[in-house]
Amino acid sequence: MSLSRFIPLVLVVALICGLVYLNRHAPRPAGMVSNGNVTLPAVDKDNCPDARSNLPAFMPAEACVTLTEILHGGPFPYSQDGVVFGNYEGVLPQQPRGYYHEYTVPTPGAQNRGARRIITGGTPPTAFYYTDDHYRSFKPFQVNR
Repeated sequence: MSLSRFIPLVLVVALICGLVYLNRHAPRPAGMVSNGNVTLPAVDKDNCPDARSNLPAFMPAEACVTLTEILHGGPFPYSQDGVVFGNYEGVLPQQPRGYYHEYTVPTPGAQNRGARRIITGGTPPTAFYYTDDHYRSFKPFQVNR
């Protein structure tokens, strides 16, 4: 077998490796937020138009993206988003099973879903809570619709 037969294959493999490297290491365009799995547009935390109000100071800007997805019924970047939240910690007010649902708030740089969530109560949601410590504590917030 001659070496010239392998040159096209080597070139194709090198090209693919280069594209993968550039995709992972290229700088993100301004105004984009990435959590390692999903790249979403960044939103100013003081202006969340779909909530028709400002986000509280304790919530990160990425929460507006998640809240917008919740209010529009998706699509959601994580398969776990929208699942029933069991409130097993008992920190939230007691409600029947199925009342609470959880949604991921992306954490830039995280290699997994991170610890930040929005928990909604009711269908359609009428209660909203934010946690940044994976369900140890919750802060209620208002959504004006």
